[in-house]
Amino acid sequence: MNSITRRDSLRLASASALAAPMILRAAPALAATNVLSGGFDVGPGGLPGKFNPLAATAGFTWLNLYYEPLVFYDPTLSHIGPGLALKFEASPDGRAYTFHLDPKAKWHDGQAFTSADVAFTIGLAKDDKTGSIFSASLAPISSVETPDAATAVLKLAKPDTSLLDVLTKIMMLPKHALGSMAPASLAESAWWHTRPLGTGPFMFKSYTEGQFVQLSAFAGYRRGAPKLAGLVNRYFKSTADAVAALKAGEIQFTYVEPNDAKLFAHAAHDRLIAGASYVVNYVGFNHIIPLWKDLRVRQAVMHAIDRQAIVKSLLGGAATLANCAYTTGPALPPHLDAYPHDPAKAKQLLAAAGWDKINGAKPLPMITYYGDPLVGNILAAMQSMLGQVGIHVAPRQLDVATYNGIVRGANTNPMEFPLTYAGAQDGPDPGVMASFFETNQAPPVGANVMRVAIPALDKELSAAAAEVDDAKRMALYRQAAATMNRELPWGFMWVARRYGVVADTVQNFVWTPAPGGGGYDPSAQLWALKG
Repeated sequence: MNSITRRDSLRLASASALAAPMILRAAPALAATNVLSGGFDVGPGGLPGKFNPLAATAGFTWLNLYYEPLVFYDPTLSHIGPGLALKFEASPDGRAYTFHLDPKAKWHDGQAFTSADVAFTIGLAKDDKTGSIFSASLAPISSVETPDAATAVLKLAKPDTSLLDVLTKIMMLPKHALGSMAPASLAESAWWHTRPLGTGPFMFKSYTEGQFVQLSAFAGYRRGAPKLAGLVNRYFKSTADAVAALKAGEIQFTYVEPNDAKLFAHAAHDRLIAGASYVVNYVGFNHIIPLWKDLRVRQAVMHAIDRQAIVKSLLGGAATLANCAYTTGPALPPHLDAYPHDPAKAKQLLAAAGWDKINGAKPLPMITYYGDPLVGNILAAMQSMLGQVGIHVAPRQLDVATYNGIVRGANTNPMEFPLTYAGAQDGPDPGVMASFFETNQAPPVGANVMRVAIPALDKELSAAAAEVDDAKRMALYRQAAATMNRELPWGFMWVARRYGVVADTVQNFVWTPAPGGGGYDPSAQLWALKG
């Protein structure tokens, strides 16, 4: 077990930017004229691990440049507007959504995008054999009707007021290219990284494994030909490598850690972009195993971790504490237990729960997919704080693919991940909470990777999703949030701000620190380079 003290852990904040190697990769041999290069998959919203957008849990900053959904959030994540659908409406009873498609939309091979593609994509997304993580979220859809090529009607077995939010994440896929493939073969198909077809402003050109992906401008884009000739997505082993490449002029954009963000706050030739992440970080309790069955043990974890000290010393104050899975807006209850740092109370709770007999001093793996030094320091701090009250953990930082394989795998051994440190979308729509907490959303059909099963929470989330009156809907979500705060399906930590840096040579560039990197309209056809 790491014997680092809490004080030492917090001191590491000032050194985290120096801890990672500042090694530059060789720039890819590309025609650089009017081509923007970036670390589009750097950071928490980054590398998806798979190019299949149905299975990706991140990486949509990049995927959204060549795939598109029916509807997008605007860059402020406050309003859902047109994507491939020019307009849409819901029936008064909430059981049907009609989408009127853009007749100018084409696939990158020149074929027209039609309602048949919508029906095909929804079918794939509902089928967990494709690797889709949206199967449970789309379960209310009973059928997709296509009265004509430009109209798709999604019929629902029951109202689902969060459906539009889900649809911002589902990239439309070409029936004429994928329709002959067996759904089960799509999950790991090479098609996604060799010849994918989208409808976005840029089209796939090539992929060099572990190094970069190239896109070229799609002259037939329905909203106008892109101003850039192409885009390059460089892969980096660390954010420090990406920052070094940015400073060297090898790339023009990357995500940066909070400590590095300070270096760019007043930079002469770069623009710092900052915003709330809409991602709540949490300590996940694997509900399959009996260690966390007693609520008092979960409460002890909350009281043991000095969340405010970590936010102040390691996150530079750029985070807001979370006491449930939803932290802003009308779905947040006014009065929640704040679980203040109280090691003595944590010890009392553990003693009352019989923790010595439940687990004793055996170290518990605590896995995460965050590979950066900052999270390493956060985990070291948590390890020290939990160890002081008798909960001994062994942090492991994994790559995204390995992490997902463990927590989502069909043959997962629960003791491989009794604890996790992860992040989950907590907005803009509160309905997103269902995918992480409803019992029927456990893998492979959903994102409830901690296998939470709390009947009261199931009932509240289901009722909220079916409520078409917005005031009543928010009241139900407040009840669900209060239940989360009381029952602690997760140990809720904080919502951090996220940062990106773009060179001042880039014009009209839009980047939002959205969950998973996407779901919003970047208007990438307008991006340009000076000169």
